[in-house]
Amino acid sequence: MGKFEVLDHPLIQHKLTIIRDKHCGTKVFREMVNEISNLMAYEVSRDMPLEDVTIETPIQVTKQKQISGKKVAIVPILRAGLGMVDGMLEMIPAARVGHIGMYRDEKTLKPVEYFVKLPSDISERQIFVVDPMLATGGSAIMAVDALKKRGAKDIRLCFLVAAPEGVKALQEAHPDVDIFTAALDDGLNEDGYIVPGLGDAGDRLFGTK
Repeated sequence: MGKFEVLDHPLIQHKLTIIRDKHCGTKVFREMVNEISNLMAYEVSRDMPLEDVTIETPIQVTKQKQISGKKVAIVPILRAGLGMVDGMLEMIPAARVGHIGMYRDEKTLKPVEYFVKLPSDISERQIFVVDPMLATGGSAIMAVDALKKRGAKDIRLCFLVAAPEGVKALQEAHPDVDIFTAALDDGLNEDGYIVPGLGDAGDRLFGTK
């Protein structure tokens, strides 16, 4: 079974509370999502492999650590996942960025895939899939399906807010992936929204309704 972790760092929790507030405007919402994503990148990359490298300081030659050649791809689930990309890239600037486009059918609540564009060497990369919300799990499961179909193996998913139902569905469908979330909320309401949640992350990021 892959790892499941709630990233309960005080700075992450504080910023998450700011964006949960319905009075938080688009500008601040976008800034806070960026900052939370930046902090999450620090946490989810904690076990990236290191290798020894010889360098010369102003004092002497020394052997030190650097991240080994593992290549990274950040893959947002469109469109809300776009809000998390820049924060991740600030910490991992050499990462490539892929995109998976999905929308939720309002009648069936099921995700529909409409766009996939990934780095050609996706099978060799450590992949961070980003999306603010893990609700029913449908979009995340379909995103992992799309990645695996194209050869991806090392997949981690990063969410701001997750519902237990979505975590369970994702783990059952893809037990080999790692799941990181800033918060595990109470569950889903009858409309499929996370409770207490933070509303529609895409609308709040981009100022749409």
